[in-house]
Amino acid sequence: MQYFEDLAVGTVSRFGRYEVTRDEVISFARAYDPQPFHLSDEAAAQTHFGRLSASGWHTCAMVMAMLVENLKTHRQAGLGSPGVDELRWLKPVYPGDTLRCETELLEKRVSQSRPDMGLYKSRIVVFNQDDVAVLSMISNGMIACRPAG
Repeated sequence: MQYFEDLAVGTVSRFGRYEVTRDEVISFARAYDPQPFHLSDEAAAQTHFGRLSASGWHTCAMVMAMLVENLKTHRQAGLGSPGVDELRWLKPVYPGDTLRCETELLEKRVSQSRPDMGLYKSRIVVFNQDDVAVLSMISNGMIACRPAG
């Protein structure tokens, strides 16, 4: 199990593979972001996107899926997140894209109110198959400290 004490500031991790499908883009948009350029090729062609594109919120959900899979692989004692800072959608994500993540641990500290828990910040950058950055954010995480004994 990976605890707060195991985290090293400056560590860079590369992981994930998420294939974006047309059906998923449309399904997510219908449920959560029903703007025409996420639902229709014709409507999207009339915008700066040029073609059907994934919702930014869908992109965040795809990133979350890759993050959770990575946390499970490394068996991190994660306790959730108090939020995200500086979320940026840099480029459109299209059906047929394949996404991956790169993270860098920026800082960490023990919680003042809960000394059994650590807090950390990571920069997350998401790239498509052409190594073009499509999303960036600063993620705040909570993680258990190593149990005594």
